[in-house]
Amino acid sequence: MGRPESGIAMKDPPGPHGRYAPGGDSGETRKTVLAAGAANVAIAGTKLVAGLIAGSSAMMAEAAHSLADTLNEAFLLASLGRSERPADRRHPFGYGKERYFWSLIAAVGIFVAGAGYSVYEGVREIASPGEHGDPTVAFLVLALAFLFEGLSLSRATYQVRKEARTRGREPLDHVRRTPDTTLKAAVLEDTAALVGLTLAALGLALREITGSGVWDGVASILIGLLLVAVALTLGRSSMTMLIGQSVDRETWRAINEEIGDTPGVSSVLELLTMHLGPDELLVAAKVAFADDISADQAEDIADAIDDRLRRRLPIVRHVFLDPTQLRPSGGP
Repeated sequence: MGRPESGIAMKDPPGPHGRYAPGGDSGETRKTVLAAGAANVAIAGTKLVAGLIAGSSAMMAEAAHSLADTLNEAFLLASLGRSERPADRRHPFGYGKERYFWSLIAAVGIFVAGAGYSVYEGVREIASPGEHGDPTVAFLVLALAFLFEGLSLSRATYQVRKEARTRGREPLDHVRRTPDTTLKAAVLEDTAALVGLTLAALGLALREITGSGVWDGVASILIGLLLVAVALTLGRSSMTMLIGQSVDRETWRAINEEIGDTPGVSSVLELLTMHLGPDELLVAAKVAFADDISADQAEDIADAIDDRLRRRLPIVRHVFLDPTQLRPSGGP
């Protein structure tokens, strides 16, 4: 019997149903990004005015932080629409990876606009302290900003908990493993914002207690270093997804199990996966069939594999199989 035709491409995916979906939820992610963007717009200008009135480098650093976050949310929001464009001749696998590109741009923005300016302001304040104004307005703005950022983080946390519960993971583990870098960016930015606000408040309070602007400068530098850590974490995650990251072990085992349990399949010899986006997955497998499987039967088995995978994993968009026949037992 001849070897079945290899490289069998499958049908378009069915609607979003199934038992297990490792990808993100674009609708929920869009709401999370909008909430984060609204919070940043509401407080960026207020921080700037308060920083100028109080003469606080830490407040100026926080203003730069919020401005950078606002621009980043705009990038991430735009990426959601662009990544959902349908595949075409020049991009047969679609535009899902644009999510990762714009997340990388957001990481660069955090590093340059946020971290760079914060460290600069801190060093300038320590080297050449400026005039100190009334801190009352600054403390009031910090309190309001903490409230808005807390509401934004609660929205992101809601999505994380919802997705983590669906996948049977701990929330922190889900943030680490999710292929949705847009959600990851929102969580990291909001968390960093709350920590940064706390550092700014401590720096401003110590400046008022001691009369030394060094504390304010140190707080600004610490905010900058915090943003460096966020930028590196988000940048590294976006880079690995752009290069072509496979699914996690849990999802890989689920795919291997579905293919291997399909009637007519003897074993899965090789299984390769790659995220084309948070909600899109490519699967390529070298599958061993028994020797008595005909070419027509091989095509039916391939269709069955396609159907099983898409029902269990709705984010599967493309399935390519390389059918291989095993020699009958007792053969040479």
